[in-house]
Formats: sequence, C-alpha cells, structure tokens
Amino acid sequence: MIRAVVTDKLASGHLTIQEVSAPHPKPWEAMVEVRAFSLNRGEVTNAKTQEEQMRPGWDFSGIVIEQAKSGEGPRKGSRVVGLLPSGSWAEKVAVPVNFIAEIPDTVSYAQAATLPVAGLSALYTLRKGGMLLGKRILITGSTGGVGLFAHQLASLSGAFNVGIARTEEKANMILEAGANKVIIGESITESVEKYGPYHLIIDSLGGETLPSLLSQLMPGGVLVSVGYTASPIATFDLSKLAYVGGVNLHRFYLGEEVNRFSPKEDLKILGDLIANGQLKPLVAVEAPWETIGTIAQQLIDRKFSGKAVLLINGDN
Repeated sequence: MIRAVVTDKLASGHLTIQEVSAPHPKPWEAMVEVRAFSLNRGEVTNAKTQEEQMRPGWDFSGIVIEQAKSGEGPRKGSRVVGLLPSGSWAEKVAVPVNFIAEIPDTVSYAQAATLPVAGLSALYTLRKGGMLLGKRILITGSTGGVGLFAHQLASLSGAFNVGIARTEEKANMILEAGANKVIIGESITESVEKYGPYHLIIDSLGGETLPSLLSQLMPGGVLVSVGYTASPIATFDLSKLAYVGGVNLHRFYLGEEVNRFSPKEDLKILGDLIANGQLKPLVAVEAPWETIGTIAQQLIDRKFSGKAVLLINGDN
C-alpha cells in the first residue's frame, strides 16, 4: 500500500490523503518515488465536481526506484520529472518512459514539478506560431503558470510579447518574466490594439474576450485557446473578421499535443533552461502535501500568482 491524494466531497478543497494499492509497472514503465508535485487549476476544479472517488494529479518529480523492465528510460537513482493523465499525487507512481525526463542536479524537485503541464503547455502553444523571432505575441492569463512560462520562452525566442495584468504589482511580475509591454486593467478589448496586430495570441480567458481577439490577428495569424476562466461560451461576429484573411483558431488540449511531440525530450529542454538560468519557475507556494486541501482552495480563490508545489516527506 502507498498513500495518495484522492477526492473527498467532505474534505477541505474536496481533497484528502488515503492509503491506496501500490502501482505495478508495466514493462515500459519506470517506478518513481515522488518527491514533489504541482497543482493546476483544471485538475483542482475537476476534483470538486467528482461524485465518486478518484485520484487526480498530472505533474510530478522524484527519483527512479525501478528502471523499466524493457531496459529503456532513466536508470535507478535518476532524478526525474514527468507527466501522467491522472494519479500523480502519490508516494509512488508507474510512468511510461517516454513521459519522464532526467533533471539536472541544480534543478530542485519543486522547480521541476512546475514544468509538465504549465511548461509544456507554454512551449507547445508558442510552437503554433512557428519561428518567433521578431513576431508579435499577445498573452492573456499572464500571471498564471502557463502565462509566466510563455512570456519567458517568447522572450528567449526573440518575440515582442505583450501581457495582461489587473494591477501594477502584477504588471511588474510579467515584465520580469520577459514581457516587452503590459496592458493594465480589467477591460482589454480596446487596449490590445495599441501593440497589435499580432502573429500569435495565447488566450486563457475565453468568453467575450476570445472573439474580439480574433480581429487583432494579422492575416495568417493564430489564436490558441488554452482556457476559459471568464466563460466557456463565446459568440462570434463574423462581420468583424471580414477583412482579416486566413486567421486560425486552435483549441489547445495538452493530452492531444503530447502525442504530436516528445514530452521526454521537451521536459529535458525546459529542465536544462532552468539549470542554465534562462527559465525561472515562479513557485508562489511550497508546502507539505498534507496541506493539499487548503492550498487547492487557495488556488481556486486566486490567493496567489504562479505555481503551488507540494512536497512529499518534506524533501526538495
């Protein structure tokens, strides 16, 4: 038996820790002892809607305690970061070797745990824009995990990137992440025109904002929808797109994108960037995993910007 996070309607944040059956790795899976994991808004929100008990969790970092029987992947003792479709918030996980990557010694477990969902999502959304050098990019949701990584990676790619902030304090955070300009305020529809049109827009708001942003694209531009924190409902006025040719709307789903790319290789790229000081995860909360319910609720209530990382047995 091992301990793992499970959903519980009566617990704080609808999450608690219970004993569950230990995993039994398949020949192509490594057994990993988890040291840290990070929370994402989507999985925490989903946990609150579950009527039956289930095991949430996508991101994790830890140490390989059993190499895959196929002989592939990291060896026993390797420090790794990885991704699972569910159940990663546990003392031990069995994970396919193509979904884990070794991390440099200078990268902490907490830093690594921020990478799988937020880091890969930022990387893959930016790839929708092709070669980014000299291009203009707009990113909404700038202070979230995906947004902060996207600004840093866009800056490294040589793009002119614009962020969105509600306050001056958060604007400074976005500028530190590599944004060239930040629009401050609740209503952004008219303000974004100042720095547009854009080759690529990464939107996490949805609702009325999404269709208005389509008209801010250059001909041939791409809008990638990564979320809908404002509303899942969007109504399009096609007349506003009458003179914008060839714009593209892409609904982003990481579960599909990982089949297009190599999570193992891309997690290594992101880990190396952290080790080289070129990418800096913003870990806003670092706490023992026993606080899962409280931290999950704080995430939903937007009590902090950046990533929340929970440590198992206090090891980092």
